Amino acid sequence: MVRVLSTLTSLTTDTIMDNLAVKSDSDTLLFYCNGTKIFDPDVDPALTLLTYLRTKLRLTGSKLGCGEGGCGACTVMVSKYSPKDKTISHIAVNACLTPICSVHAMAVTTVEGIGSTTTRLHPVQERLAKAHGSQCGFCTPGIVMSMYTLLRNRPQPTMEEIESTFEGNLCRCTGYRPILQGYKTFTKDGCCGGTNTTCCKNIPNGISVQEEGVLTTLFDASKFTPFDPSQEPIFPPELMINLYEMDSRPRTFVGVRVAWFRPVTLQQLLELKATNPKAKIVAGNSEVGVEVKFKNQHYPVLVDPTHIPELTSVERTPSGVRIGAAVSLTSVSDHLKEIIHKEPEHKTRVFAAIVEMLRWFAGHQIRNVATIGGNIATSSPISDLNPLFMAAVCTIELSSKSGKRTVSMDGNFFTGYRKNVIKTDEIILAINVPFTCENEFFYGYKQSPRREDDIAIVNAGMRVVLTPGTNEVQDCSLSYGGMAPTTVLATKTMKNITGRCWSDGLVEAMTPFLLEDLPLTPGAPGGMEPYRQSLTLSFFFKFYLAVLEQLRLKQPGLISGSAVPPSYKSANQPYHKNSARGVQLYQEVPSGQPDSDAVGRPLTHQSAFKQASGEAIYVDDMPPIKGELYLALVMSRKAHANILSVDTTVALALNGVHAYVNADDVPGNNLLGSSPVYDDVLYADKTVNFVGQVIGVIVADNQAIAQRAAKLVRVEYEELLAVFTIEDAIEQNSFFPVSRCIQTGDLDQGFETSDHIIEGEVRSGAQEHFYLETWTTLVIPGEGGEIEVISANQSPSRTQSLVAEALGIASHKVVSRVKRLGGGFGGKEARACLHAAVCAVAANKVKRPVRLMLDRNEDMMISGTRHPFLARYKVGVTSYGQLRALEVDLYSNAGSTYDCSPSVLERSMQHVDNCYKCPNVKVTGHMCRTNLASNTGFRGFGSPQAMLVAETIMSEIALKCGLTQIKVRDVNFYKGGDETFYGQELKHWNLDKCWDQCLVQSDYDNRRLDVDEYNRKNRWRKRGLAITPTKFGISFIVKYYNQAGALVHIYNDGSVLVSHGGTEMGQGLHTKMIQVASKTLRIPQEKIHINETNTSQVPNTSSTAASFSSDLNGMAIKEACETLLHRLEPFIQDNPKGTWESWVDAAYKDRISLSSTGFGRARDLYFDWEKGKGDPYAYFVYGVAVSEVEIDCLTGDHQVQRTDIVMDVGDSLNPAIDMGQIEGGFIQGYGLFVLEDYRVSPSGQLLTTGPGFYKIPSFGDIPAEFNVSLLTRAPNPLAICSSKAVGEPPLFLAASIFFAIKDAIQSAREDAGIPRAFRLDSPATAERIRMACQDQFTKQISTPEEGTYKPFFLRP
Repeated sequence: MVRVLSTLTSLTTDTIMDNLAVKSDSDTLLFYCNGTKIFDPDVDPALTLLTYLRTKLRLTGSKLGCGEGGCGACTVMVSKYSPKDKTISHIAVNACLTPICSVHAMAVTTVEGIGSTTTRLHPVQERLAKAHGSQCGFCTPGIVMSMYTLLRNRPQPTMEEIESTFEGNLCRCTGYRPILQGYKTFTKDGCCGGTNTTCCKNIPNGISVQEEGVLTTLFDASKFTPFDPSQEPIFPPELMINLYEMDSRPRTFVGVRVAWFRPVTLQQLLELKATNPKAKIVAGNSEVGVEVKFKNQHYPVLVDPTHIPELTSVERTPSGVRIGAAVSLTSVSDHLKEIIHKEPEHKTRVFAAIVEMLRWFAGHQIRNVATIGGNIATSSPISDLNPLFMAAVCTIELSSKSGKRTVSMDGNFFTGYRKNVIKTDEIILAINVPFTCENEFFYGYKQSPRREDDIAIVNAGMRVVLTPGTNEVQDCSLSYGGMAPTTVLATKTMKNITGRCWSDGLVEAMTPFLLEDLPLTPGAPGGMEPYRQSLTLSFFFKFYLAVLEQLRLKQPGLISGSAVPPSYKSANQPYHKNSARGVQLYQEVPSGQPDSDAVGRPLTHQSAFKQASGEAIYVDDMPPIKGELYLALVMSRKAHANILSVDTTVALALNGVHAYVNADDVPGNNLLGSSPVYDDVLYADKTVNFVGQVIGVIVADNQAIAQRAAKLVRVEYEELLAVFTIEDAIEQNSFFPVSRCIQTGDLDQGFETSDHIIEGEVRSGAQEHFYLETWTTLVIPGEGGEIEVISANQSPSRTQSLVAEALGIASHKVVSRVKRLGGGFGGKEARACLHAAVCAVAANKVKRPVRLMLDRNEDMMISGTRHPFLARYKVGVTSYGQLRALEVDLYSNAGSTYDCSPSVLERSMQHVDNCYKCPNVKVTGHMCRTNLASNTGFRGFGSPQAMLVAETIMSEIALKCGLTQIKVRDVNFYKGGDETFYGQELKHWNLDKCWDQCLVQSDYDNRRLDVDEYNRKNRWRKRGLAITPTKFGISFIVKYYNQAGALVHIYNDGSVLVSHGGTEMGQGLHTKMIQVASKTLRIPQEKIHINETNTSQVPNTSSTAASFSSDLNGMAIKEACETLLHRLEPFIQDNPKGTWESWVDAAYKDRISLSSTGFGRARDLYFDWEKGKGDPYAYFVYGVAVSEVEIDCLTGDHQVQRTDIVMDVGDSLNPAIDMGQIEGGFIQGYGLFVLEDYRVSPSGQLLTTGPGFYKIPSFGDIPAEFNVSLLTRAPNPLAICSSKAVGEPPLFLAASIFFAIKDAIQSAREDAGIPRAFRLDSPATAERIRMACQDQFTKQISTPEEGTYKPFFLRP
């Protein structure tokens, strides 16, 4: 004990940095992982648990998705024993943030530890896979472990608990519904998957499944392995027996750069702080971990306070509750809930507000480890809890070696941005949270971009004490976060409200004081200044109404004449969401279809079981190759500048660094590209054109060294004028020399014969792909100039050719391999191939294998986004709403290079009509050149942006002409046999069927009446209902991409190996291709396997994109299989009663080739841009969606109540996969049109990096009722097996949510006396919703004129 204490107190920051010989005093790390004892005498305390698992233990099931605890892909279970309570607790944690030393004497369970395909899958793994809840699979292990941890704590959870447990998990593929449905089978009520007549899936409102041959069953829950909690692994007995010894003395773990201390007494902690005042106290590591990973911070001394009794206890006191500083937020919530349950309501109002706020505080993985003391000490100005503590007048107990003191969380506690009155040698002991009295009211408020797991835009804690027996204000505390560099009190308001009556006129009287208390100058940090100010008023108004309602209930005589109007009562309606439900309808396979024919059946994704067990291998999961080195990028910090010098001296001197690679090291062509115009440089050598552009690469022994060295490279710049937004590009005349125009009819005559002319603009923002697996590449040099590239991208052949050009070698020396992608969505179609070439140049220089997996922030900086668009339109219509003329200018923000922007622009122009016929049209497209990472392909490829314009125009025509939204569309729809405005005939027109069916199944007419009735009765909450159609053309814009190859081998044991040119990225392509081969060869799908995509097997592959891969590769596989079957026919005829294996064996022995290639190509498609006419698409996919939303007019918050979709997918190849694509695409579109707000600074720095600042939809965002129907009896004769493409077309249907929001806003504006049409840009964020709902509060806030100030952020 003496030796350890001596080490604890003698290791100062300086001695750690000097790496003294005390390394010998370091303790040995001991923990269990998946039942195996891990004993590490030389642990590096700088490592996270995730890094340790993946690199030391080679357990790669847990994934790195973000590195900041925001996506949940790394979720594992940590179990620990409490000798005091004699209980074992299981918590889910983010392994990417969990310091490895923090799990000493604990048990860690990863996805590999609960089941495998080689032994037995755990029911959690099996049910997720069989319920079709895994697509790309990268997020799957984390989701599995979140659910597993819940089951270890609640063997039969409620659906509410299941939905809550996933608040810290993200999925970009599935749309979440199948995950929740699969796991509903663990609840008491369960889910049969649709096999029972009383199933929740079979009886949603308005849905009828009477049609013969229509099924709702995508899985059979009766075949699931039963869940038996008694069979779970036990906690390691050794840890229980020896825990007292392991926990009773302090621990020290000393590494090269970091020392970790775990004191077990308060005195030890205080001595540590006295000796090392700059030491960081780390419990949850949610703040320090992010600072170290992303903010270049280095903390050599870390202290774990979680084993000190005084800091980990919760005590009832006469005045309230005392909470130790190291108590986790989950424990805080649990303890407060117990007190709330036992005490009278009036005593626990502060506690209730804290519990409610914690419900929206991060996810369970963070709440399980983050502490209440850490939240206070961090002093974030947008802390969710600090406004509550300040408003409640909580006190903080501080302690140091020199003594204790108690301070109040008042207006003096926070002294500046992330600063407070706590001294450097002090630690927080506890916080005292008081009870409330009967005449004291307390509420908390928060508004964030996304409801779950999101940081606040503005939050508040509000408390008022009324003089007993009156409605006169005796005392008041109003505390706000997000309005200043610190949490602040509205002091003038608090002073002036004292003595006033809580009655009519109070809000109006306090408004000027609130605005004076909480000013925001234009360009203030955080931006959105008018919106944030409006929230301060809205929160106070809600508080006023809430207290008034409480007085009405408890002391009605006090508020005579000031009762809350009935239409105002919903303003404070607590958030409630019914558990997600829905029905999926699809066509049964024809009677008589052989069991061996897999086409049309809802088969499980080929890799689902491997993904659910963590066995599926992604690029970075591959074991290191002998001699392998790691890369780190040296990226530009300027948006547009000349490079004056690059100094790598310090970086190259770092131990473990092997080389610096730049443009001088490119043996071939440094100027490459994803388009025929080569304008992308691999390594910038003279000029940089966007923040994040690659200047060079550091090659080092491992990732940590490489990244540390990359940050030491010094680059000097000469800055040049930069352009970021479309509006700036127009003003600066910054365009690419690509302009397109399609014109038909007589535009002038069309406008002359119109009764109404409408002009306007609409904007759609950028969207980050946010695939869970970032760009990852492994390059292996071979002999004689050969090179192997294993990468996560959608274009193996493009990778092959770009690598060959960069190295100056022929393509036949490059093998490009893709096993699977952790999501793609177009973001790995083009630019990821350039990234692979960058890595190949480095490998060529050092002549060793190299690997690079980008961090999330790096990926978001350089990968490009969906193209932002600005549309300026002029439309002429008749008095009954029929289109006569349409003129549209489309401006796309292409970024800094061409990439695929010309093709995106062309497709967008051809989809600006959506589903509507207009005789006179002129569409002009412009590509804006800006200093952003080049924007690139994204699911929909420009079509969603263009169709948003069409639907905006339809919405405005309806208002102008006094028509319903249904009628104006009915009047203008194309009909079968019509030609589009560019001359393509619309064959096999199924939109009318989708439209009519969706109207009926959604019960649109009745719900329209219900929505209108709700809106008449409610002023501050409004509902909206919208119906949106889509017509999506299928093909590659570039004609020669419309081809595919396949190679099929039949081995002499009868097994079949299929290779084709498409890549598997979660969309189920390999599964569908196996089904096509199964049907063609007439054998069960179990006999068929697809290994990987490899350019040495199938050459000249087109990108897996454009939703055309199933068609093209399916045709190629079908041809190859037909050739093989033809070769087998003589042997089948000779032995008709034989087996597949016997026929194959006979053919082999007869020396018949059992290998064949196949080739698929689309019919001749073309477009003549000079004439503006052509036949560019193989066919069209149709769909219709109806969505209903509810918005909070005071905050801009919203909730999607229900969505109904009818989608035309022909004869589905696989209904389960197609459902997944429809739902996943729809939710991704919901992100595009509503949630995902991409922002850069005025200097071009990306502000919305990672899940902390860029919010994709989460589990809680999906429609409460989500119904999807595949249009039946609508075969498509133009594609493989009469199917249709499905990947991209459903995405635009999420615009139904956007227009439902607009419909709700319209009602609010009418109540405010503003009935005219208004502009709503995409995404319809909370800010835009609130500010569009103009009212007496927004009128109090001035909006500065653009150009008169420097904004905090830009939307490109």
